Amino acid sequence: MVEKDTIFSSKIKSKGIFSFKDFYQFMYDWQTSELELELAEEKYVEKLSGDTKEIVIEWKGKRKVTDYFQFEIKTKYRITQLKNIEITQNGKKIKTNEGDAEIAVKGTLIRDYKGKFETNALNKFLRSIYEKWVISSRIDQFEEKLIGNCDEILSQAKAYLDLEGKR
Repeated sequence: MVEKDTIFSSKIKSKGIFSFKDFYQFMYDWQTSELELELAEEKYVEKLSGDTKEIVIEWKGKRKVTDYFQFEIKTKYRITQLKNIEITQNGKKIKTNEGDAEIAVKGTLIRDYKGKFETNALNKFLRSIYEKWVISSRIDQFEEKLIGNCDEILSQAKAYLDLEGKR
């Protein structure tokens, strides 16, 4: 059986002015280009109530690290109280959004994602020895790298939302 270990789980919250469309595009582009994730949108739900919107988005990103290891990063966006507003910037009126954003990231290190060691009991036993004695330091390195990637997603989201809100 494929071994999955959740290594990272955290979230941030932000409240303020930001362009939801630009934020969505920035986060998608950043994760696909900088982290080289293959992103799949597993959920996109919009609920209207009066002049505000609630949006829930769930992405699952995967990246093959080696023939044995794979990163899986799930990002969940929950935008509430989103409404269209108009602001004046440098003497020009700009249409943008205001609302609350909550971004949650969960990082999972997948070992033997192709299931090569799952053919019989001997192979399963050999895999446990392989992981414990041969590649234990590599597992630690990949866990640290995954934590860094997940933390960077949250940092990029926070920096973008902070920067947009200060315009």
